[in-house]
Amino acid sequence: MAQVMRPNTAGGLFATDGKPHPLQDALLAVTLVLGLIAFISAQFHHLHLLSSWTGLVGILTGAYGQWVSVTTRERFGLILGLGLSAVGFFLGMAHGGLFGGVVD
Repeated sequence: MAQVMRPNTAGGLFATDGKPHPLQDALLAVTLVLGLIAFISAQFHHLHLLSSWTGLVGILTGAYGQWVSVTTRERFGLILGLGLSAVGFFLGMAHGGLFGGVVD
């Protein structure tokens, strides 16, 4: 009958251990949003400043989020955000970089 006393963790989206993780959830949300912005804006050559800077900040927040993450679900979302941020950052760098240089 010990299984009756276990908390139901299947319902939580981010906290699979049943505890709140506000810092990790905020880092996850910020990394995903920055990754999406970087990836989408990297598809346009004239938005290289936006894609490179949001990609760089997304990589940094995602790396810190990985360092302090507690659950597997947080790490999974952070890896998605990190991947999007990295692709956006590298394409932004290829299209002109962080400071507006023009590449022909």
